[in-house]
Parts: sequence; structure tokens; C-alpha cells
Amino acid sequence: MPKRSMEKTKAKGIWNMIQRTWSERSISRLLQYGKKHKFMKLPVLLAVLIILCLSNTGRHFASNGKKYASTAVIFLFCAMSSSFSFPSLTAMTAEESGMGQERTVAYDTGNGEMSGLYGEKQQTVELLDDSDVLDGYEDAELGNLEDIDKYTLDEILAENQDVAIPQNEEDGQGKEVVFEKNDWKLLLINKQHPIPEDYSFELGTIKGSMKCDKRILEDLLSMLQAAREDGVSLVICSPYRDLNRQEVLFDRKIKAYMKMGMSYMEAYKTASQAVTVPGASEHQIGLALDIISNNYSTLDEGFGDTEAGKWLAAHSCEYGFILRYPKGKEYITSIEYEPWHFRYVGKDAAMVITEKGITLEEFVENL
Repeated sequence: MPKRSMEKTKAKGIWNMIQRTWSERSISRLLQYGKKHKFMKLPVLLAVLIILCLSNTGRHFASNGKKYASTAVIFLFCAMSSSFSFPSLTAMTAEESGMGQERTVAYDTGNGEMSGLYGEKQQTVELLDDSDVLDGYEDAELGNLEDIDKYTLDEILAENQDVAIPQNEEDGQGKEVVFEKNDWKLLLINKQHPIPEDYSFELGTIKGSMKCDKRILEDLLSMLQAAREDGVSLVICSPYRDLNRQEVLFDRKIKAYMKMGMSYMEAYKTASQAVTVPGASEHQIGLALDIISNNYSTLDEGFGDTEAGKWLAAHSCEYGFILRYPKGKEYITSIEYEPWHFRYVGKDAAMVITEKGITLEEFVENL
């Protein structure tokens, strides 16, 4: 037998002998005490059981200590090195220098800015808009994606002047409504709930190549009509968006962030704050709309402070739409605040969601 193995066996034997000696002596003394004092039999038995448990446990860990230690080290290593261990952390890349890239780690604040681990300001990276990654590409992969139609409410209403736009009736107020999870209007689509493979719907034309789920068209036109009557200027862009466009947008944003110096996983997580993962976008089911105005055409937080943004936040629920990604709910939706992004859920559900100040995730969870 090798010398090392003999030493190991000898050390193990000494440990077991010490344990047996200690436990055997303790049990022997307790049993003698129990014989002399019969009224102490029960406490003595309990003490004997405890000593046996401690002795066997000690012997077990003495024999398998290295296994437990190795398992603990592996688990700790995986937990610390996994990119998903701390989902709220995003590694940002700072300025490039001659010696390489300087990196800082910062918390995502949900509005495109980053603050340090202890609140101090760090290098900030502005979340990229669609136009930032569509411009400048001439390859066939894009097709005509760079030419995204945008139509004002006047143009859309003129196109649909032959369509009977329903009036927004209030007769149904006060009635008890029962919501069901399988209702198409309440279909939850996010990173954790991708579009079902068997989901199907019929597209309706808003104007030109701009389309949406045909079933929401009447309520959409009714909302546009009401906005015009209130003197509010609205412009619709990016309603229905097919899988190809979603994949191009997402892939291009990942590449753009990686050019800034991010790793793939850092770029992926940053891109997913502004563009939903392909296959998990509400635009792909024709129930989501991006709405801006003639006076403010940028898709950013500022739209929420415009007349159009405020009108939509207050009145869209009357026509079945909700502000899908509200401010302060990023920890639930995993998407930054988007005051331009509205989702159709039906009038009844929209009123409840808006009045309670909750998200679609919270609403569906309680059904």
C-alpha cells in the first residue's frame, strides 16, 4: 500500500477511535447514572440518543468532508460567475484607450442611464433607437425595413372614412365582468411567455402596408376620432411587426452594443431593455402600437410629457388600450418606460388596469 494511503487510513482510524472512546465513555457513564437514579431514566435515554447522533454525524463528515467542501466551492463559483446571477447588473464599457478598454459596472435605472453600485454616477450608455441600427445598412437582409410607414390620424381616418366607427358607449358601466386567461385580448406576451406556436389571427389594414389585428381596428379608429375631436395630434408607427423585422432589430442592437465593447451577454441584456426578444413581441401579434405626434416624433421618455402622451395615458383605456410599459414597473415588465407603446386588452380590462395602476403581468397573474 502507498505511504500516503497508509497515512490517510491511519489518521481516519485515529479519528474514529477518538470518537468511539468519547461516545462510549459518555454513554457508559450515563447508563451507570441512570441505574443509580431510576427517576432519571428518560433524560438519560434522550442524552444517549443525542450522543449517538452527534457521534455518527461527526464520523460521516469526517469521512465525506472533502466531498462537501468541493461541492460548496463549485456552487459558489457557479453562483459568482454566472451572468444571470445578478440580473439587475449590467457591465458597461467606457472609453477606449491605447491599452484597451476601461470597464465599469453599474445598475440599470430603467431610463437608459446607469448609476454605480453605491449610487454614484458611472459611465452612461444611451439605449439605441430603431433608426440608430437601421440606418447605414445596404444588405438584402433588411429588405424595406428602413422605410417604416408613419401615418397621422387624419391620414388614417381619411383612408377608413367608409368604415363605420363605433361610438364609445358608457351603458355597460357598473356591470360585473368576468375575465378569462384564455381571452385573446389578454394574451400575455413577454420574455417569459413567448407567442404560442399555434396562435393565429387575421390582419386588418390601417393604411398602406400598416396593419394590426383586424379585431382591434374599430376601437383604434374610434380612439383616433376622439383624439382629433379633442385637438390632439397623433401619429402611428410600428403596429404589426413580423418576426423578420424583430430579429433584424434585435440582432443589430446586440452588434451595436458589442462594438461599444460589451460582451455578448451584456449586449443581449441591454438590447432586451428596449427591444423585446424575437418571438416574445406584442407587435408580432398585431395588438401593440407605437404612437407619437406631429410635434414629437422621438421614441423616448419625453413623449410622456407632451399633450399627446398625456392624452393617451388618460384616455386610451376608454378604447381598450393600456400604457404597456409604465414608469416604475420595469422590475415587472423587464422593459424600460415607453410612453409611446400601447397594447390592446379590451375596454373592460383596460379600465381596471389603468385605474389600479398595474401592469398586464399583474392583472393576468390575479385571474
